[in-house]
Amino acid sequence: MKIICDGLDLSDAVNKVNRALPNKIINPVLEGIKITAKEGKLTVFASDTELAIEKTINADVIEEGSVLVPGRFFSEYIRKLTNEQVELFTNEKSQLRIKYSNSEGFVQLYNTDDYPLFSSVQKNTAIKILQRELKDTIEKTIFSVSTDDSRPTLKGCLLEFDNLTLTTVALDGYRLALNKKPLEEKTEAKKIIIPSRGLGEIAKLLNEDDSLAQIYIDENYVLINLSDTVITARLINGEFINYKQILPQDFVTNIVVDKKQFEDSLERASLPSKQEKNNLVKLEIKENMMSINGTSELSNIRENVSISLKGKDLIIAFNARFLADCLRVINTEFIRINFTSSVSPTIITPGETDESLYLVLPVRMIN
Repeated sequence: MKIICDGLDLSDAVNKVNRALPNKIINPVLEGIKITAKEGKLTVFASDTELAIEKTINADVIEEGSVLVPGRFFSEYIRKLTNEQVELFTNEKSQLRIKYSNSEGFVQLYNTDDYPLFSSVQKNTAIKILQRELKDTIEKTIFSVSTDDSRPTLKGCLLEFDNLTLTTVALDGYRLALNKKPLEEKTEAKKIIIPSRGLGEIAKLLNEDDSLAQIYIDENYVLINLSDTVITARLINGEFINYKQILPQDFVTNIVVDKKQFEDSLERASLPSKQEKNNLVKLEIKENMMSINGTSELSNIRENVSISLKGKDLIIAFNARFLADCLRVINTEFIRINFTSSVSPTIITPGETDESLYLVLPVRMIN
């Protein structure tokens, strides 16, 4: 193999696929990044067998071929060459020679024959969505994914495709996050569960603009095509919980509150209990005021926030972090909070839209 390419393009490609390298090295060859030169393109690929990322850049391909380089070392090296024109070519010692300006380096190569093949996904009908919409729906739900190994289907987000809507859901037994986004074209009904690690890396690679993401699904994998970047993730098999049965329909207390005021007051009120196991805050809702109380052996903080109330007065307690996580991803000026009782699930929604919904279980108070 022999190619010439721009150092910045190469560094960007290597840093993107570097996200798919395994955190723990069980098979040393998986620490490798595969580089393939063919027909004026340089393709950079990495995988831990659960997640694969492929990035293609333009290159002057003098001699076609493939090499497998030590991933993390190569990534660090190339990161220092962003202002250079880089020439890569192999020698008879199974080394990759990296030439730039008046300098050069040599990297010992792995055997490409030892690198495992990653299953390809059949590209039948694409599901199309704007990259910024896909990025936003992941970020607004992924924080509610479970980390409990005994419930593997909850260790990812459910993606439901139906007609012109994508519904993304995550829950961990204490809270639920749901978000809806429009699709660019009608699609048949499909449900998949993508592991949180794969989704998190996908979100980092998506643009915040109107460029298109094309999604292809088969039995065990999902492929997301971002033009010159392709991400493939293994799916979680199994049935996701019927989340619709969890959502309460009738409420006795409804409030509207300024999101920023609530968020700031919650942050201050939760300081006393932040080191406690349940990070408890108590909300006292009465007339047009909500009091947020945080208590520990050393301190007590009481914050008052103005609200618009419909329904009954209520006293209820929560893990403050669960509330804060929801507020962090809501970007409307006001939010609605709907309560059924002091021991029943609470629903939080953005003020004037039904795009998102967050369910949080309260903490049972001991009188």
